[in-house]
Amino acid sequence: MIKAVLFDLDGTLLNRDESVKMFIERQYDRLNHLVGHIPKEKYVTRFIELDNRGYVWKDKVYQQLVDQFSIAETTWEELLQDYISEFKNNCVPFPNLTRMLEELKSNDLILGIITNGYGQFQMDNIKALGIDKYFEAILVSEWEGIKKPDPQVFKKALKKLNVLPHQSIYVGDHPKNDVKASQNVGMKGIWKRDYQWNNVEAEYIVDDLLEIPLIIEKLSKQNRELY
Repeated sequence: MIKAVLFDLDGTLLNRDESVKMFIERQYDRLNHLVGHIPKEKYVTRFIELDNRGYVWKDKVYQQLVDQFSIAETTWEELLQDYISEFKNNCVPFPNLTRMLEELKSNDLILGIITNGYGQFQMDNIKALGIDKYFEAILVSEWEGIKKPDPQVFKKALKKLNVLPHQSIYVGDHPKNDVKASQNVGMKGIWKRDYQWNNVEAEYIVDDLLEIPLIIEKLSKQNRELY
């Protein structure tokens, strides 16, 4: 019997690629008096390349941008601060996010988030999506002192939600940090398909968040038939 559904954030609930694109285009426009000597397309494209889909923290990204484009009117620290304070205003959800969460809650499922990243930054993004109220537990790696794929962060979340691994599902876009890591502690791993990877071994693969309530319904039905 599935009692809890836990989620990754970036690339699973938050459409990070679209959010980053929106943020960096707006940053260029907002700080045009400081970076306007660089063609917009060049600034946007290079930021996205250096960011590497979030796997490079922005201090490194902005240091390289300032160096490569000879940005003299501002510092990388100021650009980083702008990112930290403004990114939350550019959060794009994946389609059907709220509808899916409403459906899961109406079926009495306990919900949680386990995400790698900086604590306040990730919380700001969760709040910007308007979804913090749906979750009983939100674990961010900086605050927990452990990050995915460490099994301890999954065990800690399950303990907080007071559920056993086999009663829980984890949904994420990363094959190792999300799917495999959750399976390693005995949870069911659902892969939210991402173009970066192929042939991911998961119990289920979804393209749309609304598929998740259907999967849980299917699992509950199988469970009822077994007993």
